[in-house]
Amino acid sequence: MRKQVFVLWAIMIAGLLSVQAMAQPGGNIRGVVTDAASGQTLSYVTVVVLNTNPIVGTTADEQGAFHLPPLPVGRYNIQASFVGYEPATIREVMVSSAKETVLEISMKERILALNEVVVRPKTNKEVPLNTMALAGGRMLSVEEASRYAGGYDDPARLVSAFAGVDGSVSSNGISIRGNSPQFLQWRLEGVEVPNPTHFQDITGVGGGILTALSSQVLGNSDFFTGAFPAEYGNALSGVFDMQLRSGNNQNYEHTAQIGITGIEFASEGPFRKGGQASYLFNYRYSAMGLLNSLAPDMLGGAGGMNYQDLSFKMNFPTRKAGTFSVWSIALTNHYPVHEPQDSALWDVPDYRADGASRQIMAAGGFGHKIFIGNNAYIKTSLTASYTKSSMNQEISHVYNNTGEETPVPILDMKSENLNLMLNTYFNRKFSARHTNRTGFSVTGMFYNLDYSISPDLSLEKPMLMERYAQSDGRTAQLTAYSASSLRLNEQFTANMGVHALYFRINNRWSVEPRLALKWQPLARHSFGLAYGLHSRHEKPDYYFVTTPATGDKLVNQNLDLAKAHHIVLSYDWSVSENVHLKIEPYYQALNHIPVVRDSLWSVINYRDFWMTMPLMSDGAGRNYGIDFTLERYLDNGFYYMLAASLFESRYRGGDGVWRNTRLNRNFLVNALAGKEWKTGRQKQNILGVNIRCTYQGGDRYIPVDMPASKAQGTLVYDNSRAYEVQLEPAFISHLTVSYKINRKKLAHEFALKMINLTGYKEFYGYRFNYRTGEPEMMRESVSIPNIYYKVTF
Repeated sequence: MRKQVFVLWAIMIAGLLSVQAMAQPGGNIRGVVTDAASGQTLSYVTVVVLNTNPIVGTTADEQGAFHLPPLPVGRYNIQASFVGYEPATIREVMVSSAKETVLEISMKERILALNEVVVRPKTNKEVPLNTMALAGGRMLSVEEASRYAGGYDDPARLVSAFAGVDGSVSSNGISIRGNSPQFLQWRLEGVEVPNPTHFQDITGVGGGILTALSSQVLGNSDFFTGAFPAEYGNALSGVFDMQLRSGNNQNYEHTAQIGITGIEFASEGPFRKGGQASYLFNYRYSAMGLLNSLAPDMLGGAGGMNYQDLSFKMNFPTRKAGTFSVWSIALTNHYPVHEPQDSALWDVPDYRADGASRQIMAAGGFGHKIFIGNNAYIKTSLTASYTKSSMNQEISHVYNNTGEETPVPILDMKSENLNLMLNTYFNRKFSARHTNRTGFSVTGMFYNLDYSISPDLSLEKPMLMERYAQSDGRTAQLTAYSASSLRLNEQFTANMGVHALYFRINNRWSVEPRLALKWQPLARHSFGLAYGLHSRHEKPDYYFVTTPATGDKLVNQNLDLAKAHHIVLSYDWSVSENVHLKIEPYYQALNHIPVVRDSLWSVINYRDFWMTMPLMSDGAGRNYGIDFTLERYLDNGFYYMLAASLFESRYRGGDGVWRNTRLNRNFLVNALAGKEWKTGRQKQNILGVNIRCTYQGGDRYIPVDMPASKAQGTLVYDNSRAYEVQLEPAFISHLTVSYKINRKKLAHEFALKMINLTGYKEFYGYRFNYRTGEPEMMRESVSIPNIYYKVTF
């Protein structure tokens, strides 16, 4: 392993030395300025680069477009100002020699006359992009997704650094404030999409390994952790509202990357020079087997995973008919499961497990946005999403004297889901004080399910499979909402709305009020309060479960919508121009949660992606705590963020007993920091070092009854102590080191990105060791390194 890594680094250093002395020009920043409420462009806005001497700036033209003079390579803060509007600041804008930076700056109109109030410039990182959100949300920038250690160019892993969010090494599942990862809703381009991660749900329902969206195509996005605005529904814990950026409509730009984990290529540009239409696409192929051959013990069970993904967006602005767009994301995965050739390493003597998992996911659509007058627009999309997955496994009894095998299938699961959606909303700015957004969506859901599973998945005495879910049909989901933002004065804002959800599969519906208030008594201080009722239906296969005891009867057909009441308080303090403190206490009450009668089981703790049990909607949960975030924005090459959470997460199962949830860690602390140095004769190159350290409460689990397990020769759990027992606190660290060399219209980047640098061993449950006759914990250290070379031209 050391020899191979040395060779890789030697090649990279040789390439680095060959290009380091080349000349480097500056880069360009251009963009458009818009009204935050109406979306209309603003003419003649002044745009300047802060902290430049002499001041570098320009004025937007009649269409709101601006183009700053060329700037040296580096990071800059851009500020827009205009009479009658609050100044807006875009921070940490990266200027590169090989890639033009294109911005959209949104500005909020003032209510009072210019001389009646002093307004501090608004920083884009302090508030979500969605103007209807006043608490419980944060904007995720493209720049953060590629810079933060532990992000691994994966937005799902990146947000685990935020306060109240629990992440892990082996999965990118997003657990918010003790909730199950499956309670999160994924959105792309304004519509709900299936979990867009590779190997979705295999590492735990709601998670995966890596998101299929690369930072090459991701635009600035919103991440909500509670009491989200009225336009969001069918989610209990949070919403990840991701956007694809539009390609450069003036210049062609390309990026190629090769590394240990695979290859990637991205391209963008205009369809024709001088036109406004643009394209953007990205393709990735990753063979984890390559890394597994270099370091067989580093990836653990993930070594055989192979995946590909493709994403694109095409944008077609017109003069009078609005803007049309076409977008898509698609992925495919394959994961074989085989025992080692050496039978001495098999889990059970003389028994071998073989199988495979395959997944396909695709989502895409057509979008249209058209302005009506000067203060309103309609945005409509027609989208489709498709998932197909299959998993099979068999146990073979290998007879040592003859080598003969007797295979017994224990798992055969197939599913296909197709969703067709119409989504539209009307946004109108009535005045500087009042903006309303009203919309609806209709989703046709088509499914084909066939799940056969052995009642006992133990390897020593495999039982024949039984069919637990089978259905081929269709259903529908309808949602509607209306939300208004009312600015009573410069200090007080009220956002209120209502969301309605109807699920056709069993005729369940919900009407949900939403309210958010914000009070800003001083320029640097603000307080917020948000409340929301939220609901969610289960996956289609839950509703078609049958059991051997009930025959063909659908035992889960009458499940209610699970619901959650969110209350969030917030305090924001802009300590200085570069330092910001945010404190959020919260309380969440869940009800109508699926549980098993007279059992401790609850969907809150469930990890498997299949369902075989009869459920009832009598469970409950409560989560409460406080989140702290202290952040220094990148300035003079240095940034840091300290995010801490203290919380309690409890649930009530079908037996009526309140217990800790599986994800009740009680505390989470994330510390991120990074430093950038400019090097080279003209300071044209950038060396970056970023580190993240996580210290969090250990995993909770159900312990085994050791004497009973030994006596019966299989795992016997001590349910009387369920989730009382907790592992020791976990310390996990991640590292990113990069060196970027800028030449004229060309940039090289050499980087090392390492997840789980300190080798923390995660807990995967118990297994029964049939060789020793005793139960044992399954703990494994998974470290994911990626050394890569990237060229942008």
